[in-house]
Amino acid sequence: MTDKSGHNQAGRFQKGMAGNPSGKPKGARARVTQLAEKLLEDDRDAIVRAVIAAAKGGDSTAMRLCIERLIPVRKGRPVTFNLPQIETAADVAGALGTIAEAMAAGELTPDEAGAAAGVIEAKRRAIETVEHEERIRKLEEGMLK
Repeated sequence: MTDKSGHNQAGRFQKGMAGNPSGKPKGARARVTQLAEKLLEDDRDAIVRAVIAAAKGGDSTAMRLCIERLIPVRKGRPVTFNLPQIETAADVAGALGTIAEAMAAGELTPDEAGAAAGVIEAKRRAIETVEHEERIRKLEEGMLK
């Protein structure tokens, strides 16, 4: 015999019945995280001063921590390379070839080449969308005449 709590006679949840069907609320933080934040909140300034003092004293770990926080690693860099003009979907092949050549020559990393190719792919889709809309408009005009 079961009740509406979802438990069976052995005290376990029935299959398909969770103890909290709505799940963990968005933004909820673990108790350990909340405790750590509370401990750091009280002594934050003293801890920062101690780490800076240790870095000034030659502690390489403290130096690395300070540098990583003050000057974070840059995720990307501006790249400059020549691309042919892209006016039609057919122009995309030439642009992708230029990117491949730049990557092969070491001017672009594979990640940069992939990002550039993604931008060109988005432009291709935009060009094709405009071309499709134009064709549909012309077909609709022809049907109305």
